[in-house]
Amino acid sequence: MKKFRIGIQLYGLRDRMEKDMAGTLRAVKEIGYDCVEFAGYFGKSAEEIRAMLDSNGLQCPSVHQGLDFYEEGGQSAVDYIKTLGAKFSAIPWYDAAKLPGSAAWEETKALFIRNGELLAKNGIQLLYHNHDFEFVKVGEKYRHDYMMEQIPRSLLKPEFDTCWVRYAGEDPCRYILKYSGDVEIVHLKDFTCKRLADGPAYALIDADGKPMESGSREDNAFRFRPLGQGMQDIPAILSAAEKAGTEYLIVEQDDAYGQDTLEAAAQSRQYLSELGL
Repeated sequence: MKKFRIGIQLYGLRDRMEKDMAGTLRAVKEIGYDCVEFAGYFGKSAEEIRAMLDSNGLQCPSVHQGLDFYEEGGQSAVDYIKTLGAKFSAIPWYDAAKLPGSAAWEETKALFIRNGELLAKNGIQLLYHNHDFEFVKVGEKYRHDYMMEQIPRSLLKPEFDTCWVRYAGEDPCRYILKYSGDVEIVHLKDFTCKRLADGPAYALIDADGKPMESGSREDNAFRFRPLGQGMQDIPAILSAAEKAGTEYLIVEQDDAYGQDTLEAAAQSRQYLSELGL
């Protein structure tokens, strides 16, 4: 099997990152991760974070970053993630009411293109990290595919979250292969539930970034799991990623439900080790 670069999305370790970023990054390296994907910087300067990364032999190929960061900060915001070493910046979530099929789509498209161009000028590729609601049809096509067709691939590529593709009722392997050559990062995420395509199963946020109530999680027994402990066919996903030319595999577990988050991360890394990674 191809020697992927194995990273972790630090959102799953946000409890530890907020309290002790240096210690968390050190522990991540000790567990066996090669790289990290940031989702928030907890008030640290880019230089401080880069020093922590370098001291632990970690790379930061990508960040999850809302576009308001670049809209407000311009070149200085781009320089921040360049200092971290990031080659990719992924839109982590976007309001479905502003995606294809909405009256706001043209404005959203212009926003994505504008920021994709800014990042591209600095050698950084803009990515889009999906949830399940991108796999709703607009006419004959999913919102996701419509969006990718409307924006030049040089300015926007997919970062497939395999959990949400599967939860939406689609095959993540098929989608990785469909975009072969353009899927440089794949999110590995395992889960269990009673029913697929059963509506929101995550903490939605409102316009102010505050959590909104969602009853689907309990009703459908949806739970994120360490890799190998859920319903995903991880070996098949790895095979598809290899065929598609993926370079980075990013482990993500949004919630550990009381389990120590670092232990959950270690279990996922151990599972990948057992598969030869």
